[in-house]
Amino acid sequence: MAPARSCTIVDKYPAKQHAQAVAARLGDPDALIYLLGQYDLPSEDSDQSRAWKQRRYFYYCSGVNVPDCCLLYDVSKDELVLYIPAIRPERVVWTGRGPTIQEALEMYDVDHVRLNSQLFDDLDLWKTKNPDSTFYILHPDHRPTIEFPKVDDEKLQVAIDQCRTVKDAHEVGLIREANRVSTICHEAVLKNIHRFTNESQVAGVFTYAAISNFAELAYPVIAGGGEHAAELHYTKCNAPLKGRQLLCIDAGAEVGLYASDVTRTFPISGSWPSEESKAIYAIVQEMQETCISLLKPGVKMITLHVLAHSIAIKGLLKLGILHNGSPSEIYAAGTSRGFFPHGLGHHVGLEVHDVNNIPTMRYRSTINDLIIEDECPVLDSKIALAPCAPRQPSLEENMVVTIEPGIYFSRYELNRAYIYDPTHSKFINKDVLNKYWAVGGVRIEDDILITMNGHENLTTTPKGEAANKMIRDAMSAKV
Repeated sequence: MAPARSCTIVDKYPAKQHAQAVAARLGDPDALIYLLGQYDLPSEDSDQSRAWKQRRYFYYCSGVNVPDCCLLYDVSKDELVLYIPAIRPERVVWTGRGPTIQEALEMYDVDHVRLNSQLFDDLDLWKTKNPDSTFYILHPDHRPTIEFPKVDDEKLQVAIDQCRTVKDAHEVGLIREANRVSTICHEAVLKNIHRFTNESQVAGVFTYAAISNFAELAYPVIAGGGEHAAELHYTKCNAPLKGRQLLCIDAGAEVGLYASDVTRTFPISGSWPSEESKAIYAIVQEMQETCISLLKPGVKMITLHVLAHSIAIKGLLKLGILHNGSPSEIYAAGTSRGFFPHGLGHHVGLEVHDVNNIPTMRYRSTINDLIIEDECPVLDSKIALAPCAPRQPSLEENMVVTIEPGIYFSRYELNRAYIYDPTHSKFINKDVLNKYWAVGGVRIEDDILITMNGHENLTTTPKGEAANKMIRDAMSAKV
């Protein structure tokens, strides 16, 4: 067996610390945890590989971003063992090589490194020595061909999810850096938007800035001008910008596999082109600023989600888009979901929409005289992401969550489910609504670290008037 380290090395990704935390959540002192990395697979009917992305559950306990690896953690021995593929000399000239055993031991926070070919022998030996212990896997199809008396394929993902919701200092540092790079990328868009004639140029400049700053994209760039901003995950990014009032860009950099998630909406000209667009931005800005100001440990995101809807309803009533009802009546009908259809936010980490399978709890509360309970009228429980769903636990110190309110004018959705439904149509003033289609949609999104007594906004990307000024300054400088 390869030489073992004597302690966890703090300047590496803290994989051993993560594995120990997962084991503590499992509560089984005799467990063997088995995690598969992602294989490098060819595309169908092609000699080209698929775009490769490491399994995040494997990475969380290994820190290894190399294909075709796996991991064992023997809880009773407190030993973390990484298995890597053997180097194939004939492939090195084509694709380079992965790490050797000694290199991997130096690179990663593990106790031992062995070859994949040794895995089954090691599993057989453990099974022989531990006939009454449980073998934990992430999913049923991750079960190796070796038979184990006790196999659990349910508890491991829950345990890792619970750990991943609360970040350590290393993880927060990576998310902070991802946000720093995201700001560079968004500013590149703001400084050049006056040159652009197509959404594709927005996506191109953002991507170039991310890669040039040693980062990757956390997800495909969403850059929608005008009514395309009403499509929440609009990734076509190929339409002309001429005649569009606003641009909504939802794009984030990824550093060390940790994501950022940042959205900005701004007038393409750097000045508000209409009173309608300015008014909608002001409502969304109030929704975001109010909700961010209340973030701290113990707060439930669903409470803030309902508060955001309360602000949206009052704002849309003031503009006359909504009418013929009180805020509480419109809330109870769920009509505001037609304009704000998604959750207020989600966890951010190894995935941009991080860990959504956390065990839930029943919940009932009120805010601004609006009742919040499991079946919330302004949140679709089928698509609600943690921690925004009603049964999700409260926020804790060192969680990182987004706050991303929005107001959208989707012709398709409003016509499909709201304008002709008597439950909602009585509250919607169609004559006034017609003035707002060109606004498309407004979303503002920041990544927020929950601290001991409050919060820290990790996103420093300009927004509001600061973003508009950056556009105007670039136009004036003609750079």
